[in-house]
Amino acid sequence: MIQVRFLYASVVFLSAFLLFLVQPMVARQLLPVLGGSAAVWTTCLVFFQVALLIGYLYADRLATRLRPRTQAFTHIVLLAAALATLGAQIHLNLWAATWHPFLTVFVLLAMMIGMPYFALSTTTPLLQAWYSGSFLGAVPYRLFSLSNAGALLALVMYPVLIEPHVTLYTQTRCWSAGFFLFAVLCGGIAWTTRHTLPQRRETDTTRPPARLLLLWMLLPCCSSLLLCAFTSHLSQNIAAIPLLWILPLIAYLLSFILAFHSPRAYPRWLILRLTAFMLGILGYVSYGTQTTLPVQILVPLYCFSLFVLCFFLHGELYRLRPAAGDATRFYLAVSFGSAVGALFAGVAAPVLFRANYELVGGLIFATVLALVVTWNFGVLARLFWIAGVGVLVWIGVVQTKAWRQDTLVQLRSFYGTLRVTQTHWPPKAEVTRTLYHGTIQHGMQMFGNGMRMQPASYYAPDSGVGLAMRLCCEGRPKRVGVIGLGTGTLVVYGRPGDTFRFFEIDPLVERLARELFTYLRETPAKADIVLGDARYSLNRDQSGPFDVLVLDAFSGDAVPVHLLTAQALALYRKHLTPGGILAFHISSQYLNLEPVLAREAQQVELHAVTVRSSGNEEQGIFASEWVLITSNERFVSLPEVANVSQASSLKENVRLWTDDYASLLPILKWEPRSH
Repeated sequence: MIQVRFLYASVVFLSAFLLFLVQPMVARQLLPVLGGSAAVWTTCLVFFQVALLIGYLYADRLATRLRPRTQAFTHIVLLAAALATLGAQIHLNLWAATWHPFLTVFVLLAMMIGMPYFALSTTTPLLQAWYSGSFLGAVPYRLFSLSNAGALLALVMYPVLIEPHVTLYTQTRCWSAGFFLFAVLCGGIAWTTRHTLPQRRETDTTRPPARLLLLWMLLPCCSSLLLCAFTSHLSQNIAAIPLLWILPLIAYLLSFILAFHSPRAYPRWLILRLTAFMLGILGYVSYGTQTTLPVQILVPLYCFSLFVLCFFLHGELYRLRPAAGDATRFYLAVSFGSAVGALFAGVAAPVLFRANYELVGGLIFATVLALVVTWNFGVLARLFWIAGVGVLVWIGVVQTKAWRQDTLVQLRSFYGTLRVTQTHWPPKAEVTRTLYHGTIQHGMQMFGNGMRMQPASYYAPDSGVGLAMRLCCEGRPKRVGVIGLGTGTLVVYGRPGDTFRFFEIDPLVERLARELFTYLRETPAKADIVLGDARYSLNRDQSGPFDVLVLDAFSGDAVPVHLLTAQALALYRKHLTPGGILAFHISSQYLNLEPVLAREAQQVELHAVTVRSSGNEEQGIFASEWVLITSNERFVSLPEVANVSQASSLKENVRLWTDDYASLLPILKWEPRSH
C-alpha cells in the first residue's frame, strides 16, 4: 500500500511540476510574434486555465460515466497521442502576427503544447478518483495540495535555476524526457485500475445542492480574479519590476497547498479576522491614491494580502469539499470558476473597463463571499460584512474620480492601460501633456514659451540618442528607425528631407500620439508608423537602411527579450547603413542592460559606449542612460561623444543572450536607483 501511495503521489507531483514548468518555456517562444508585453503572459494564464478546465471535464466524464476497463484504455490512448505530438516542430508562422494577439496566443499554444498539456491537466482529479475508488473509499485531498507544491517548485526553479543556466533547446528536451516518464508511470497506473476500480453505481451521479455547487465555482473564481488583478496592479501601477508576477502566483499556490493539506490547516476564526483586516488595509491604500508608499512596503503588503484572501477563499472551498462520489465534479466546478475569473480579468476587463478596476471589484467580490459563508454567524456579522461591501464600493467610486484627475483621456487595450495627463508643470511650459503606460512614462510635450518642438523627457540633445541624431549625418538627410513610438518626440530632430519610421506594437499609442500630441504633425521630416512587433516588422521591411536605429522598448515590467538577442542585433545591422548607429534606451530602475549589450557588441567586434545624461526639471528633461553600438570609429571619437561617454562595461556572470538563452536574474538591480 505504501508503494502505491508513493506512486500516485509521485505522478501527481510530477504532472503539476511539468504543467507549470512548460508555461514560461512556451511563453518565451511566443516573443518573436507577440513581443514582451505583460498582457501576453496574462493571456497565456487564461489559456492554461481553460486547458485545465477541459482536462478536469475529461476527468469527470471518464471517472463517472465509463466502466473501469474503458477508463484505462481511453486514458492510455490519450497519453500515447500526447507522446506522439512531442516531437512535432511548430514554426511560429508570421501570419499569426496579423491576428488579434489574444487569438494568436490561443492558437499557437494549442499547436505547441495542446495535447501534452491536456494530458497533464487531467492527472490530479483523475488519479484522486482512481485512488479513492481502488483503495481507501475517501478522497485523498492532500494529493491536490501536493500537486500545487509541484507547481510551486517549478515556478520558483525556472527563473532562479533553470533559465539562467539552461538553453531553451535543452529545456525543451529535458521537459520532453520528463513527460515521457510521466506518461509511462501514469499509463501504468491506468492499466492497474482495470481490476482495482469498482463498477460504477447509480448513486455516483447524485447532484450536489445548487448552493454548494455555486460556492464551489464562486470561491475559486474570486481567487483567480484576485490573482490576475493583483498581478496587473503590481506590475502596471506599483512598479514595473521584471519577474514580479512570480510573487502573486507563489502566494496563490501557497494558499492552495496549506488549505488542502489537512482539515486542521485552515484556522477559520483567525483567517476570517485577518481577511477583514487586510480588506480594510487594501481599501485604505486604494482610497489614499495621493499618498505614495515605498515599493519595498507596497509589494510585500499586496502579496501578503493576496495570500490571506486566497487562503480564506481556498480554506472555505476545502471546508465545503464533497465525499468521494462528487470529487471529480468538485474539481470540475473549481476549474470552471478559476477559468471564469481568469477570462474576466484577461479578456473581458480590457474590453469593458478603461482602467484596472478589477482589483477593487475583486475585493468587493471577496467581501460578498465572506458575507455568504458567515451568514449563519448572526446579525452582527452580517451587518459587518454588508458595511464592508458598502465601504469598498464607495472607495471604488472615489478611486475612479481620482484616476480621472488631470487626465485628458484614458484607454485600454490588450497591451495595458494608456493615460494622457495635462498639467502646468514645469511652470515655464504653461501646459504639459504626458503619456503613461501604467506607471511608466512614455513621453511628454510642453506647449508654452516656444517649447512645443523642444526635446523633452529622455531625449535631450546631450543624451545618447540626442548625440546620435545630431552627429550621425552632418550635411545630408538622415534616415531614422525607432522601435517604440511613445509620443513621437524624436521627430524634433527631423529636418526637411529626413525620414523617420516608427515601429509600434500597440495601435492605441499611435492614436494618442497623433491626436493629443503635435510632434508627428509639425515635424518638417517625413514620418510614418508601422504597427506590429518590431522584430517581425523589420523582417518584412524593405524601405532601405537607417543611419540611426533607436530601440526604446525596455522600460516596462515585461522586457521584450527577443529584441535584445544576438540574432536581433544581426537583424538590426542588416538595416543599418555602413557606420550606422544603434541607440538602446536602458534607463531602468530595476534592470542593468548595459552588460548584455556590451557582450553582444564584443561578440561582433563593434564599439559600445554608454552615455549618461543628467536631468533638468525646468526644461522637462529627465536623467537618462543610453548605449550606442556602432562600427563608426569617427563618431565615437568625436569630442562631443568621447567627453560624455564611456565604454560599456561587461559582467562575467552575464552570458551572451540568444534566441535560445536569456536570463533577467543576473542583471536585476537589487537596490534600484530612481531617475
